Amino acid sequence: MEKIILGVDPGTNVMGYGILRVVGNKAELMTMGVIELHKYESHYLRLGKIFERITGIIDSFHPDEMAIEAPFFGKNVQSMLKLGRAQGVAITAAIMRDIPITEYEPRKIKVAITGNGAAAKEQVAGMLQRILHIPAEEMQVQFDATDALGAAYCHFVQMGKPQVDKHYGSWKDFIAKNADKVHQ
Repeated sequence: MEKIILGVDPGTNVMGYGILRVVGNKAELMTMGVIELHKYESHYLRLGKIFERITGIIDSFHPDEMAIEAPFFGKNVQSMLKLGRAQGVAITAAIMRDIPITEYEPRKIKVAITGNGAAAKEQVAGMLQRILHIPAEEMQVQFDATDALGAAYCHFVQMGKPQVDKHYGSWKDFIAKNADKVHQ
């Protein structure tokens, strides 16, 4: 069974994307790249271009699922707001095409690829190159592309692991969250 995963690294100046084809338990690179946005002066025009380009990528590659990197919390509130808007527009493009979306924290992506949540972008890119057997000439200069590919690869790794909700406040909470499994 084949599955195509679109990974997105949101950004307001440069947005990365990476697409994996998964057949069985093997993932392979389809493509990766960046959407250059810094040439557009208006933040709103950038958001429109993000929607247009992500929708175009979706229409070209027909991904089954999208994995997107969650914004990390910085000190600059305006930057965070703009990054959140960019992420929201990319998510909207996927929603408009009925594509399920999963969000991953940068640390979780790094752990899935390198085993180290504090790994540098260079380490993530190098491991993805080795894991996916990407020739050096196909590696992107900008880490936004490999960060996006990392989100897609993290999603691939997570596909083999069942999601378990271990957060219960009480037995009553457990029963409420598992009503279909509890026989009274």
